[in-house]
Amino acid sequence: MTRRDFIRLALALTVAPAVGCSSGGGGMAASSGGIPRRRLGRTGEVVSLVGIGGYHLAQPGVTEDESVRIVRTALDGGITFLDNCWDYNGGESERRMGLALQDGYRAKAFLMTKIDGRTRTAAAQQIDDSLKRLQTDHVDLMQLHEVIHEDDPQRAFAPDGAIVALQEAQRAGKIRFIGFTGHKSPSIHLAMLDAAGAHGFRFDTVQMPLNVLDAHYDSFEQRVLPRLLGDGIGVIGMKPMADARVVKGGMASPEEALRYAMSLPTSVVITGCESVDRVSQAIRVASGFTPMSEGDVNALLARTAPPGANGTNELYKTTTDYDGTTQNPEWLG
Repeated sequence: MTRRDFIRLALALTVAPAVGCSSGGGGMAASSGGIPRRRLGRTGEVVSLVGIGGYHLAQPGVTEDESVRIVRTALDGGITFLDNCWDYNGGESERRMGLALQDGYRAKAFLMTKIDGRTRTAAAQQIDDSLKRLQTDHVDLMQLHEVIHEDDPQRAFAPDGAIVALQEAQRAGKIRFIGFTGHKSPSIHLAMLDAAGAHGFRFDTVQMPLNVLDAHYDSFEQRVLPRLLGDGIGVIGMKPMADARVVKGGMASPEEALRYAMSLPTSVVITGCESVDRVSQAIRVASGFTPMSEGDVNALLARTAPPGANGTNELYKTTTDYDGTTQNPEWLG
């Protein structure tokens, strides 16, 4: 696919702002915000073009009250997609999001969280832990986190693996859709998709880094994105600023980085927000979003090619610094 194809597909996925979202059993209400929404693969859902990451909610210096304000400002501003994970900040990120979702805010959110367990037992326990912290009886999307190990597909699809627990939770009404995430290698993502096919299973969503640096090194955009689009799987982009290195290194502005990721045929782009100001920035860029022209994309990629070479600025690909399950293998079960 060419970049022109990607831009055209991004437009095709988009629906008008403030279109009501039906979440089936979830009951998500329509938002009054002006943020465009996109179709989430074949799920029948539409979600906001930008979503809020959960990791930053409990980082040092972010108070509980500020975390609640971040989530509620996002939902009040038209962002519907919320990201989180069982292991973020020892569960504190989920607990704070759960607080923010009280007083009617749960109905405004398409709520996603992630688990690390690769065994049926570990995955089932982590699913229940997440629901308790989030103070909800179900999440809209549960994803298998950090598919970054070569044996992850084999372990997840084992007879007593995590996929069994996810399907059991889905039948019990605890989760609505199932996906997986990873930041390490397109090859591992493709192996996970192949394993799903071999077991007669289709993921609803897949999450991966999509940014101006990814295009230059071991690229998820080039190798995985076309596969997901062909299979009708919802695409969740993350790390649009490559963990802030794009901005801190002067490679692109926050607005350029977000616009680039949004100009790809993603269903939603997750951005971390450690303050209400960052939420306001995301709302502003998404509300005024128009896809970058092919010429602008090419110019931006030409500018970021040198720092994007060899993965030196994508440490989540080239080091183990970001690999929580490598540093804490007990999370896998």
